[in-house]
Amino acid sequence: MTWRPTIAALAGLCLAATAAPFATGAAAAPSTAVDTAHVSAHSALAGPPGAPPGVCPEGVGYGPPLPASSLSATRIQGGFSFLEGPVWVADGGYLLMSDMAPGSGPYNVQPSTIRRFTPPATFDTFIANAGSNGLALSADGQQIVAATHDQRSVSAYRLGDRARSTVAANYQGRAFNSPNDVAVRSDGVVYFTDPNFQRGNRPDQMNGRTSVFRVSGGQVSLVDDRLRQPNGISLAPDGSALYVGAYGENKIYKYAVQPDGSIGSRSVFVNYIGGPDGGTIDCAGNVYWTSGFDSLVHVYSPTGAQLGTIRPGNTGTTNVAFGGADRQTLYITSGPRGDSSLYSVRLNVPGYPY
Repeated sequence: MTWRPTIAALAGLCLAATAAPFATGAAAAPSTAVDTAHVSAHSALAGPPGAPPGVCPEGVGYGPPLPASSLSATRIQGGFSFLEGPVWVADGGYLLMSDMAPGSGPYNVQPSTIRRFTPPATFDTFIANAGSNGLALSADGQQIVAATHDQRSVSAYRLGDRARSTVAANYQGRAFNSPNDVAVRSDGVVYFTDPNFQRGNRPDQMNGRTSVFRVSGGQVSLVDDRLRQPNGISLAPDGSALYVGAYGENKIYKYAVQPDGSIGSRSVFVNYIGGPDGGTIDCAGNVYWTSGFDSLVHVYSPTGAQLGTIRPGNTGTTNVAFGGADRQTLYITSGPRGDSSLYSVRLNVPGYPY
């Protein structure tokens, strides 16, 4: 269970999206004007932008994604507190992930450290006191976009100097519950989930709602506030669909995404078995979703047909990300609290780095 993925620089990513309250349904206004020099070159491309350039080349055909319908992943290292939100950083060849400790302090908020894994076997601390859960790579590859429950916000950390900035601070002047997971389009649009898993004892300013939000041009807008505990979130590489695991409903929803990043119709992608946590998508559009209850990674075709499963361990599988030089290694975070582990398995199709 979760108590909770080079082009022109990312548009408006480092702007705080704070605002005074607006009428219901209105987007929050940015606190600082967007620097138009930083608008992604992808905004000029036709069609909906999805994965960053080079992640999923166009015109490539792919076969079956799994070597077998039932796979076992290999444990790389354990002994962590509670791993979540892996993301692969190609420029450097390493994996980042959040390691969340038990709640502490007057509000019972979980401290979190971003750990780095450099293959084949080196682990170190990348950012202490990061306050993060789900992680994603910015479109320009220079920042980590993080769901940060410590400040009830979405943040960005520059990879070069670890400097932190705010992507989304609140919605219409109200604090989020505890942002959990993030997805980023190649033009800089950010989507994130906001369950209450890491809110701790802090007051509820969302009136009992747990929601999905979008940040575009520094403005925060509501995607959906009808979901019970939205958890993992993933964007199709072609940018046409957004997937959200609703932990409290045991479903994965699929949203149509418009070219400007706004959200269209919603449908049930799969009625899940096992409590959907984090997910990712490969370059063929196959969907990989982790389960907190049965500890598996469930793999689905783009139409929702189940293709197989991957077992990393026996307890609490939380999230996945593709990585490695060819992005065909699936990294998986899984395990009991206090002995959470990183696993990996080789697959046939490359995929998203988070």
